[in-house]
Amino acid sequence: QVRLVESGGGLVQAGGSLRLSCAASGRGFSVSAICWFLPAPGKEREFVAAISGSGGITDYEDSVKGRFTISRDNAKNTLSLQMNSLKPEDTAVYYCTARPGPIRTMATLYNYWGQGTQVTVSS
Repeated sequence: QVRLVESGGGLVQAGGSLRLSCAASGRGFSVSAICWFLPAPGKEREFVAAISGSGGITDYEDSVKGRFTISRDNAKNTLSLQMNSLKPEDTAVYYCTARPGPIRTMATLYNYWGQGTQVTVSS
């Protein structure tokens, strides 16, 4: 069982930066792939970025490549998503999720979810 709590969201102007954090508790964090998703009205939640349990493998949605960086510290049970060059279309509630095993980009394959943190980018 992994419990996830996100923080770090807020309001920022276009071109600015935010750093989202995800604090984990419970067993299994270090062997779980962690992923960030955001909601898509009427559709399955959209993949943003993911990192493997060891941190050696990362994956990004095309629109955030080069702007977002996902990282983790298994000794501290924390995960971060550094978001640079933010755009108004990045505005969303971002959810931290975890699953045992390898990275997957489908939201339905993730077992554990945080409560979400709001990111708002003004133009």
